[in-house]
Amino acid sequence: MVRRKMASTASRLRCLHSVPRLSLSTPFSNPSRTFATAAPEPSATTPTSSSSRTRPQTSFKDRLASGPSFDEFVTSGGSGVEQALSPEDALQLKTAMVGPAGKKKPMTRLPEWLKTPVPVGENYKKIKNDLRGLNLHTVCEEARCPNISDCWGGSSKSAATATIMLMGDTCTRGCRFCSVKTSKAPPPLDPHEPEHTAEALSRWGLGYVVLTSVDRDDLADGGARHFAETISKIKQKAPTMLVEALTGDYAGDLDMVRHVAQSGLDVYAHNVETVEALTPQVRDRRATFRQSLRVLAAAKQVKPDLITKTSIMLGLGETEAQLSHALQELRAVGVDVVTFGQYMRPTKRHMKVHEYVTPAVFDMWRERALDMGFLYCASGPLVRSSYKAGESFIENVLKKRAGGGSAGASVDKAPKERLLEGEMAEVEKRVP
Repeated sequence: MVRRKMASTASRLRCLHSVPRLSLSTPFSNPSRTFATAAPEPSATTPTSSSSRTRPQTSFKDRLASGPSFDEFVTSGGSGVEQALSPEDALQLKTAMVGPAGKKKPMTRLPEWLKTPVPVGENYKKIKNDLRGLNLHTVCEEARCPNISDCWGGSSKSAATATIMLMGDTCTRGCRFCSVKTSKAPPPLDPHEPEHTAEALSRWGLGYVVLTSVDRDDLADGGARHFAETISKIKQKAPTMLVEALTGDYAGDLDMVRHVAQSGLDVYAHNVETVEALTPQVRDRRATFRQSLRVLAAAKQVKPDLITKTSIMLGLGETEAQLSHALQELRAVGVDVVTFGQYMRPTKRHMKVHEYVTPAVFDMWRERALDMGFLYCASGPLVRSSYKAGESFIENVLKKRAGGGSAGASVDKAPKERLLEGEMAEVEKRVP
């Protein structure tokens, strides 16, 4: 009797707590469970209209909706036609107040014609990695050249241009316009640098290369022999490569100038930087305008068919008369190529920009230089001593010379070279 009662109780409990069996004829479904990513199905009580879920309007949205449209913002007066700025408005310099509250000072904004893109691209990275791998330096980086994105960012490394800076990255002079590091006792020269430089340049397969260097007044020869050895190594590995050397003044030692000029280079460059009157304020006290003229004259004297080149910065406070006189002096010593560029202040520790020269003024000085008899003149706000367009022209001139062609035939306005061997005596008289 007890067993029958316990069995009936267990049967009732089993029925109360057991899971109901599913029929095999009906598919499995559990309406109470859904996937986490599944969108909920709209119900009869939930409105599907998006208008009921919109956020309430704010005062900012109201002001934005009532303001000008994007087309009206980028055009003038909503007419749908963009009005071009006049030349005066386009070249007008703008100022801004900078600094903390109560100490704000006016600052002139960089003109539009001096703004350049940030250097990017695979070719830029490749060249930079090659230089770092061989422990080489470039004036493009050390002097913060604004054209580095154009010169290093070509479609191929053979189309790129990099100005290699020899003898380290530390200069013994302190010019007020230059951002290269300075020291009275720089590190010693790398004896492997000539070989590494020649290997890197031959690997790139360039047709034209520019070498420059820091001033090394701590060395007996100013680094001239190191410079000449590098040029000789390059010519050994790549005989057809054209080499331009942008040298210092070697403290006025003209024997060292002649040594470099006879090392196999194709273009001898030395920058006077500015007019004679401003040289003491712009350059290191050990550099003078007359000393630079003697350097250029000595290079031309030892090798009359050598192309000589110099560069002048504008915007330092020079006058038109001073600049014309400087060009006359340069032409008198047989300088073939001159470049004009805008001085741009590297840091607040350097001298201020006196004036941002407009592109029209640069064009004017280009025409004047050509009329004076210079073989070529590159003139523009972003032109630097090592400039791709100028290098292309000089490369063409040198190839025409090698083939017996006319040197000035590649550009219509390029005047004839007039410096002959018999004129060197007159040149020496004009340079004290």
